[in-house]
Amino acid sequence: MDYLPPPTQPPAGEQREDPKPVKRRNRGSGAILAALVAFLVKFKFLLLIGGKLFAISWSFLLSLWIYVVIFGWKLAVVIMLLLLAHELGHYFAFRAYGLPARLPAFVPLLGAFTAGAAPDDLEQDAYIALAGPLTGLGLAAACYAIGDVTQDRFWFACADLSAFLNLFNMLPVPPFDGGRIIGAVWPPLWIAGFVLFIGFAILWHIPLLFIVIIGVLGLPSILSAWRGHVDPRAANMTFWARGRVSLWYLATVLGLLVVMSQSHAIANPGSASGFGL
Repeated sequence: MDYLPPPTQPPAGEQREDPKPVKRRNRGSGAILAALVAFLVKFKFLLLIGGKLFAISWSFLLSLWIYVVIFGWKLAVVIMLLLLAHELGHYFAFRAYGLPARLPAFVPLLGAFTAGAAPDDLEQDAYIALAGPLTGLGLAAACYAIGDVTQDRFWFACADLSAFLNLFNMLPVPPFDGGRIIGAVWPPLWIAGFVLFIGFAILWHIPLLFIVIIGVLGLPSILSAWRGHVDPRAANMTFWARGRVSLWYLATVLGLLVVMSQSHAIANPGSASGFGL
């Protein structure tokens, strides 16, 4: 215990003066004002986050409801989660390059999209487009691995569907991701990609309305390529940059084909089409 000296007494005949009260500033109103400002800042932040989440949720829920009506809840949930994973791949690729991007938006029966600023480097633009299918390939491989462990056909069907949707998105024609990737290699390939898209659509019995919509969206780019107009960013791409993009494109397509063929054979034994969901 510390030693405290006894209090000193004032000399006799001398009056002890009471200490003057220390004036304290009125901090009450300042604290309330600071708390109010902090609350408003946080509330604005919450509104901003809430607004972004609502922008995703309403289009997500609308698409989910339409898919549930058409395909049933099980297949609808799988489709929406696959689309979300694909689009988040694009979103985080934008952010990785330091580019502003909006959170994914969903379009019923047509998929989803992620809007972001275009990079100055066309090779980076191709990799941002590639990020979605690569995420889908990773998800398909993960579903296949789970199915291999559990021997549950549902997971093989999920792998099959993920590989199919992302492989379809790799068609080398706008507005698919494959069109953006091939655009960094050689835009005239879009013409061959459009022919491939028509053949793919006929093979898989894609509805005519969907074919028309994709054709209308991709027609301006295809006509531009036919006339020899190319993206001005292509002038800065080296031969090696085009080669890297081509290898990534081919490797992703090959990976998706392998996963889809293997998972489809297990999920649908004896069936030539369908996903077994």
